[in-house]
Amino acid sequence: MIGSNWENFLKNLGQWRGSFTEFSPEGELLGSTSSLLSLEGLENNQLVNFRLRRYGSDDYNQPPISDYSQEHRSLGRQIIFFDTGAFSKGSLQLAPFSQFGAEYGFVAENRRLRFVQLFDGEGNFTRLILIREFRSETNAEERPTLTPEQLLGEWVGSACTAYPDWTPPETYTTHLLIKKVSDLYLEQTLSFGEQKITSTARIDGSKLHFQDRQILLLPDGGSSNTPLQVKLRQSFFVEVGWLVSPKERQRLIRSYNDKGEWVSATHVSEHKIT
Repeated sequence: MIGSNWENFLKNLGQWRGSFTEFSPEGELLGSTSSLLSLEGLENNQLVNFRLRRYGSDDYNQPPISDYSQEHRSLGRQIIFFDTGAFSKGSLQLAPFSQFGAEYGFVAENRRLRFVQLFDGEGNFTRLILIREFRSETNAEERPTLTPEQLLGEWVGSACTAYPDWTPPETYTTHLLIKKVSDLYLEQTLSFGEQKITSTARIDGSKLHFQDRQILLLPDGGSSNTPLQVKLRQSFFVEVGWLVSPKERQRLIRSYNDKGEWVSATHVSEHKIT
C-alpha cells in the first residue's frame, strides 16, 4: 500500500456500467439488476462525487429504480484502499444479534469486480452480492465462471496487510499450492511469513467445502470464502478472490479477533508459475 488511502481511492474514478447479482449461501442465483456507477473527481480530486443508479432492465435510457448520491472529502476508518485501487470495508465489530457484513472491490484496467457478504443476527451467512462493472465506452469483457481446475497449480505472490489503527502496513511474500488428491477432493497449502496451513476441500459443483468454511465459485472469475457461521469469542476471517487472467489472481481478506474486533485487511496479488 504505497500511496495514501485517498490516492488509492482515486484509482476507481470513472463511469462504470454493471450489474448487482444476488446469490444464496448455496450459490443459487436469486436475481440481478443493472447499475450505473459514477465516481467523479472534482476540485483537483480533493472531492469525489459518488452516484449510483440501479435499473430494472438493461435499458439505461429508462428512469432508474433508485438513484443515490454522496460526496466524499475523506474516508472512514472502516475502509482501506490498496495500491491497485482494490478496497476492503465492513463491520468494525461482530456484535450479538446484529447484522454483520463486508464489502470488497478489485480494479484491473477497465474492469471492476465488487462483492458484498452478509450475515444475519445469529452469525449465519445469508447473502452474497456480486457486482460486475465495466468502464463505460470500452470493450472490456467478463471473465468466465471460476472452476476448480483454474485454481490448480502453484501460485506465488505478495501480500500487503493494513491495520485500522494506522499502524504501518506490512508486506510479505506468499506461496499457494493447490492440487487435486482425487476426483472429489483438492488440497491447498498456503505459506506466508513463517506460517504454513494445509487444508482439504470437497468439490461440489460450484462449491468447495472445507471443514468449517465454504468457497463459492462465481461468474467473472470471482470467489467468496466465508465461515458457515461467524461466532463470538472465535477469531475468523472472510475473503474474496478474482481470477483477473488465467495466471493472475487477487484476493482480499478481512480478519477479526476473538473479541469480534476487526484487526486487519490484506490484499494478495498472485501469479501461477506451474
